[in-house]
Amino acid sequence: STYRLCIMKRLPSVLARTLTSGTSGSPGLPDMSEVRSKLRDIVGASTNWRDHVQAMQERKALHTLLAKRQEDLPPRKMKDSYLEVILPLGSQPEIREKYLNVHNSVRFGRILEDLDSLGVLICYTHTKQEMQPRSPLSIVTALVDKINLCQKIIHPDCDIKFTGNVSWVGKTSMEVKMHMLQLHDGDYSPVLDATFVMVARDPENKRPAFVNPLIPESPEEEEIFKQGELNKLKRIDFNTASLLKMAPTAEERNIVHDIFLNTLDTRQEGEGYERGKTVSFQSRKLPPNSVWMEDAKLKGLQICHPEERNIFNRIFGGFLMRKAFELGWAIACSYGGSRPFIVSVDDIMFQKPVEVGSLLLLSGQVCYTEKNYIQIRVHTEVYNANTREHHTTNVFHFTFVSENEVPQVVPKTYGGKYPIKSMLYLDGKRHFTAVMKEI
Repeated sequence: STYRLCIMKRLPSVLARTLTSGTSGSPGLPDMSEVRSKLRDIVGASTNWRDHVQAMQERKALHTLLAKRQEDLPPRKMKDSYLEVILPLGSQPEIREKYLNVHNSVRFGRILEDLDSLGVLICYTHTKQEMQPRSPLSIVTALVDKINLCQKIIHPDCDIKFTGNVSWVGKTSMEVKMHMLQLHDGDYSPVLDATFVMVARDPENKRPAFVNPLIPESPEEEEIFKQGELNKLKRIDFNTASLLKMAPTAEERNIVHDIFLNTLDTRQEGEGYERGKTVSFQSRKLPPNSVWMEDAKLKGLQICHPEERNIFNRIFGGFLMRKAFELGWAIACSYGGSRPFIVSVDDIMFQKPVEVGSLLLLSGQVCYTEKNYIQIRVHTEVYNANTREHHTTNVFHFTFVSENEVPQVVPKTYGGKYPIKSMLYLDGKRHFTAVMKEI
């Protein structure tokens, strides 16, 4: 199998006890509706859209509860934020419809929404103050570092359990590790591992706010904490070497030039010599079993209604992830000509909040292919109809595997707008290579 095995020993010790219990039922565990209800209670969010302005005004008064220094906050342990949540697809058939896709498996976009909500609640559990019913913190998703799957199919008629806890803490940010398991024959089997990074801000979601430090209790937890620090450094290195900041490496430049040479229309070379003409940079031909990058994209538009708002009355990050994933899946499906399966989600940066009422423009592109794999980039931006301005909100990276080998995607290079496609190709290759190292 091309899928990574989910190995028990890599999980935090506070999680391993749960995974090895293998209980056939999960009595007393909260479900995803309770997760969202708890989040509204913690923040004091309005249930009616018409009251949202008043609810946000009431949160301003919580400013006084913010810590002036991180040292003023009591340290927490990993087990303090540990949560288990059930998604009772097997025991409560009435909720299946929302999660069902046409292939009679679970819609992965819905799972992304659930992971986002759970990650926020885990962070609120880590930062909870005993005598404060409402939290002064606005905790939002800053980054989906990675989500790796070890099962192709998520069954729509078996209970799912999510577990997770805070695994690393900075001054104002927290890394959350979550795991999803599904019940089969009385045991919960691993389905995916996810790593999110959350940031804490003041009650108006304007400035950073301090969060409780995290104290590892065992050598295993020390290792998990160190891995969180390494993850942060890797992200810094990856961003520093971004093609938006630095030129491609010598090896990458050779890759682009080889593509250029392989797509030259050499039939014109003989004609050029006969007629005294030079070969044009624009004279291109597509290699066999290949597709030009500009022919491997789709776009979408979403009107952001109040129904999709989060507890802070912005558009819910999980909703944005679901919409981007579904566009990416549609591109992979049409490109590969068969059903694609998600292998990994990585490096989703939430750059700008999306306001209710915005027009959300989504643009998806096949960036890189290798054998059965399809690397897709989805770019989302908001359009302000009054100012006619566009602002990027997110860039999503999805790795799919198709049932059959797929055509090679080829960027046009060295002419007009096409060098941009070459950079997208190299960026897609970088993301794909990073994912393959995890598998």
